[in-house]
Amino acid sequence: MSAIAAEHVTKVFGRGETEVVALKDVNLTVEPGELVALMGPSGSGKTTLLRALSLIDPPSRGCITIGGQQICGDAVATVDDRRLRREKVGIIFQSYNLIPFLTAAENVALVLTLNGVPRGEALRRARELLQSLDLAHRADTYPATLSGGEQQRLAVARAVINNPAVILADEPTAALDTERGKAVMGLLRRLGRERGAAVIVVTHDERMLEGFDHIYHMVDGRIANN
Repeated sequence: MSAIAAEHVTKVFGRGETEVVALKDVNLTVEPGELVALMGPSGSGKTTLLRALSLIDPPSRGCITIGGQQICGDAVATVDDRRLRREKVGIIFQSYNLIPFLTAAENVALVLTLNGVPRGEALRRARELLQSLDLAHRADTYPATLSGGEQQRLAVARAVINNPAVILADEPTAALDTERGKAVMGLLRRLGRERGAAVIVVTHDERMLEGFDHIYHMVDGRIANN
């Protein structure tokens, strides 16, 4: 079974004269442990596809299947849809979206507590993961005190703490130098392989393409080599 699949996904914004078709009949399948890049110029639909795959902004037409559970069309998100996203999808936002008044450990543990894990157990597991990412010494500090590379690793930790089936990353190396960017990509590769997660990365950064299993180019809302 694939980790995630998009079938004939179309995304439309607006109506009538203001209608914009951002995604056009996109098909994409990613297996557990695979690392996939989505490339293309600004406005080609990369981030829109990532948002559809994450179920944050479901497609207007077509279906997204994650772990055997299928979400189709532009339906209003249900409790089950939100639970599916929370339990099966880890998201690394370009701006990190870390909560400034929570410590590094609390930022990571929050994902677990939202899924019903007791706070003490969640913090213990968060600290263990931070240690494996060489962030144990920063566990009790706040995001504003972390370097850009540390914030990015923290965002990765938050995305993978729940062992999701799918990890989605939007320009994860855009604000990093080459060395730190390659370290983050190496980390995503390792975590995807070790945890059997499909990893999908939106990127403009050609420095980081080594090690991807597949590279898809998007043009005008379509995957060009689909």
